[in-house]
Amino acid sequence: MGKEKPQELPGKTVERLSQYRRILYNSIREGKANIYSHELAKMMNLTPVQVRRDLMLIGYSGSQSKGYVVKDLVALIGRIIDSDKGQKIIIVGMGNLGRAITSYFAGKRDKLAIVAAFDNDLQKTDRVVAGIRCFHINQIKEIVHKEAVSIAVLTVSPEATHDVAKKLLEAGIRGILNYTSVPLTVPEGVHLEEYDIVTSLEKLAYLVK
Repeated sequence: MGKEKPQELPGKTVERLSQYRRILYNSIREGKANIYSHELAKMMNLTPVQVRRDLMLIGYSGSQSKGYVVKDLVALIGRIIDSDKGQKIIIVGMGNLGRAITSYFAGKRDKLAIVAAFDNDLQKTDRVVAGIRCFHINQIKEIVHKEAVSIAVLTVSPEATHDVAKKLLEAGIRGILNYTSVPLTVPEGVHLEEYDIVTSLEKLAYLVK
């Protein structure tokens, strides 16, 4: 089993590694010690060849008789995609979606922690919302620097998206998960993931029509 982190993995590979780990955590809870590539593939609608290719890319190969050792594979995926010191996240926009994301993610990963939330609604600021202290949006730079935050989840209104994104970039945020319907452009060195539920639903509608 390899232990060195590859120089760089394709984004889609990292996504699948995260999904493998989620399945493997469930396997551990079920008392399962070993798992085969065809089992992982079936649960993710992939081919066993794709699973084996991904895991060989990170230096892991199982045995034909026993498959993969679940705990070993979980540990290796963690060393590959997690930061040694962990990383801190902020949620910007504490409407229904922001609160739902905050509540859902709490405690899900040891190396990723939501440390603060932001909103411009004075009814929400200076309060604990979904278990996280909510600050005014104008305090983003201060808190990002104080807490050494690297990632932001953006759930603000469409009309506020560009202004808030600018604040995040000026504060030094290096990764943005954009849940708004407004596409963003970020400078080199900043990583952007955009999730649009309308696009996802339209894709499904096309596939099932």
